Amino acid sequence: MSSAEGAGVSSTLTAARAEVADGYRAGRTLPFRVELVRQLKRRRTLVMGGILFALPFILLIAFQVGGEPGSGNDRVNLMDTATLSGANFAAVNLFASAGFLLVIPVALFFGDTVASEAGWSSLRYLLAAPVPRARLLWSKLVVALTLSFAAMVLLPVVALAVGTAAYGWGPLELPTGGSMPAGTAAQRLLITVAYIFVSQLVTAALAFWLSTRTDAPLGAVGGAVGLTIIGSVLDEVTALGDWRDFLPAHWQYAWLDAVRPSLEWSDMIQGASLSVTYALVLFALAFRGFARKDVVS
Repeated sequence: MSSAEGAGVSSTLTAARAEVADGYRAGRTLPFRVELVRQLKRRRTLVMGGILFALPFILLIAFQVGGEPGSGNDRVNLMDTATLSGANFAAVNLFASAGFLLVIPVALFFGDTVASEAGWSSLRYLLAAPVPRARLLWSKLVVALTLSFAAMVLLPVVALAVGTAAYGWGPLELPTGGSMPAGTAAQRLLITVAYIFVSQLVTAALAFWLSTRTDAPLGAVGGAVGLTIIGSVLDEVTALGDWRDFLPAHWQYAWLDAVRPSLEWSDMIQGASLSVTYALVLFALAFRGFARKDVVS
């Protein structure tokens, strides 16, 4: 090739790149709204939303059929106060679901998000659009966070509405004795939801990292749920002593300090700090690994 021909090819490539640069904005690819609408239309999103919406009604029917909770028990716990007010009913719904049920939507929304694209063989087409890899992950991460938070809010809101309709609007009756005004109870429930959401970030980050490592959504979701369950089992092993403090599961019910007469922050701060630390490490691993991954599907 002569120098003239080389110069012509070079100028052509430069012009092509300039043309692409004029019309291409990496920050505008895969907009949040588009990805959110895509995920909202997914069947798993609708099914998960339906389950969380139905749970308060299921518990209401259970109490109607089985009678007042706590009958025949010598001890009084939070579950036994479920029918005393709408606030109590909402708190009981959170207590019944925080340990496992709320783990499912978080693992599902994060574990399915990237792996499903690979499973459908659409991931490489998104990257060829071109959507930058970091942009794709950020878009999917923000949408997964939004859907997970919406799931956390949906349950207590529906439970509060159902409980208020069934048992009336009143103070939060505490199992240890005494009560909390309805306005204060609402604020404490907000703190509870926020803490549960932050405590689930470990599961979210683990599922997200696994989603970038596999083409099987079920593997990412199941792996995150399975490891979360293992953490809960290990927390029951008292022989581990202080080592349990490094398990996120050890702090999963620290939010109960928010429904005591005197609000205690120490355990919630420790649990939130541990969860955020683990989550940041796993999210960083997900971005780092995906940036170097050979995407073939």
